[in-house]
Amino acid sequence: MASQIDFWFSIGSTYSYLSVMRVEDVARKHSVPVRWRPFDVVAIMTEMENFPFHTKPIKLRYMWRDVERRAASYGLPWSAIPPYPIRHMSLVNRIALLGAKEGWCARYTRAAYRRWFNNGQDPTVDPSLSEVLREIGQNPEVIVPRAASAEIKAELASETNAARALGIFGSPTFTVGSEIFWGDDRFEDAIQWYRQSDQKSAV
Repeated sequence: MASQIDFWFSIGSTYSYLSVMRVEDVARKHSVPVRWRPFDVVAIMTEMENFPFHTKPIKLRYMWRDVERRAASYGLPWSAIPPYPIRHMSLVNRIALLGAKEGWCARYTRAAYRRWFNNGQDPTVDPSLSEVLREIGQNPEVIVPRAASAEIKAELASETNAARALGIFGSPTFTVGSEIFWGDDRFEDAIQWYRQSDQKSAV
């Protein structure tokens, strides 16, 4: 039996906004533990030659409208289409990984997405990058150099390898053991699978 639901995400994924902003409330409502696991989805998608939106204007237009509709259904704020793609996706995901190690990943990731989606600012460049860190009580002069270290780069690569080994190909993804649930709209399915697995193990 899995001990938690793993929430795999990359800051820079548009649909991940929907999960990042609601996953903790939904998990609390259903009394299920969730572990935040940032990874480098771009590396995996590049290997697959999967470039989903920015070179496909019709699909891009649909994606933004779809995210806007889904945000409205969740009661999440939406003002306008945010800048896309963000410039330094690897950096902010390494920062999120540091946060996962130290207990502030969820707060950082939500703050980064609010800055991106609600304020229309790229959270990967200053002043937004530093302001997001200060907002959650972290010192950018300490955190950014740590995130640029060879150690954290290797750890993000390791997490990406773990995602790759599971068969993960997009963000957001939820896993229960080796079971994969891809997409924000599959979170509730992952919860149901987790609870069924829990019940079976108790028999």
